[in-house]
Amino acid sequence: MLVAVAGGIRGSDTAHLAAADACRWIGRAVGRSHARLAEDIRAGRRGDLKSGLHRLTDRSLGKLRARAAELGVEPEVYTAGLRCLLLSADPACRTRVFFGVGGGGLFRLRDGAWQDLEPSVPDRADVTGAPVVGFGSAVPEATPEGDRLTMDLGIPTGPSPYIETPPPPAAEPFRFRASVARPGDTLLLCSQGLAAPVRGEAALAKELAERWRGPKAPGMAQFLADTQLRVKGYADDRTAVAVWEA
Repeated sequence: MLVAVAGGIRGSDTAHLAAADACRWIGRAVGRSHARLAEDIRAGRRGDLKSGLHRLTDRSLGKLRARAAELGVEPEVYTAGLRCLLLSADPACRTRVFFGVGGGGLFRLRDGAWQDLEPSVPDRADVTGAPVVGFGSAVPEATPEGDRLTMDLGIPTGPSPYIETPPPPAAEPFRFRASVARPGDTLLLCSQGLAAPVRGEAALAKELAERWRGPKAPGMAQFLADTQLRVKGYADDRTAVAVWEA
């Protein structure tokens, strides 16, 4: 079973269309690969799952650029964050796989307390460093032995094989996490609009824990009302899906 939550660019007139397309395309992609994915989940092949789901996510979101051209809008506007939860239909398999890109939340309610399962991503400062010689560093004027380097030998320089264009904006990092569920757990997959107050307001987290700690899921109307509990200072759109483990 695939659970997907997507959100478009805030303030965009086409945000809802991009989000719907993202969910539709990842659903089709996972559906076509469901046999292999189910096998990898049961066998615990974490590396294969991560790389495979990364490819499926990239391809699905890549289609948004083509769709943007069809609609005559900028691709930077017609995009979406996509967060998914993959569950095996085998009741004996308790592995739950989260994957996607973009902000939001993944929480687990266990023994009456919330656990934040959001995968950590490296800080940009941790994956950058000083330039490497030949790739952005200044060319030295002399060797360590003191010999001066002659850079202009009067030889015409041919055209570069590379087209130097401004680099594209950094892509959102891919997020992945596999965890084992227990009977009685509740998994909450949500947009940033709900994740932020759950993380920032202890009163909301406590109230939701009290309402959802039972073995049975609430009805649809009650669940929707619960996710819309008002918290001062948080007014963004909330999208959420929860899974109660039997």
